[in-house]
Amino acid sequence: MADEASALGPISYLIVEFPSGTMTGEGLPLLVDLADRGVIRILDVMLVARDADGTMRMLELRDIDRDGELDLTVFEGASSGLLDESDLTDAASVIEPGTTAGILVFENRWATAFTQALRRGGANLVAAGYIPQDTLVAALEATDR
Repeated sequence: MADEASALGPISYLIVEFPSGTMTGEGLPLLVDLADRGVIRILDVMLVARDADGTMRMLELRDIDRDGELDLTVFEGASSGLLDESDLTDAASVIEPGTTAGILVFENRWATAFTQALRRGGANLVAAGYIPQDTLVAALEATDR
C-alpha cells in the first residue's frame, strides 16, 4: 500500500453549488474528458441537496438537465470510500440551504511524476489548496489602481 500511495498525485476536492434549478450538466463532458485523458482520476462523486431546514441528503446520480438522458451515470460507482457522513456535515457549512451541490474528489494525475520525484528526493507534500476565484479576482482588481 505504501508503494501505491507514493505513486499517487495530490488528491483534491471540489464542492460546486447549484442554486435551485440551475444544474445544466454543461461541465460534465469537460470533466469526463479530463478523466479520459488521464489529467485527473475521479475517486468520488456525490450529489447532495441541502434542504431549507439545513438537512443534507445524498441524491441519486441522474438526469440533471432534464433532457431525458442520464448525465451522471458515467460516474455511478465512482466511490473510493473517502467520502462519508462526516463529509456531508462538513459540506453543509459551505452549501446554502435550498441548493444542490456536487462533491468531487479527484487525483491530480498530471502531478504524479512531479510528486514522485520530490518524494524520491526526500521531500513531503505537506499542504495544498486553492484560492477561491472571487478572492483572486478581488485581489487583482485591487492592484489595478
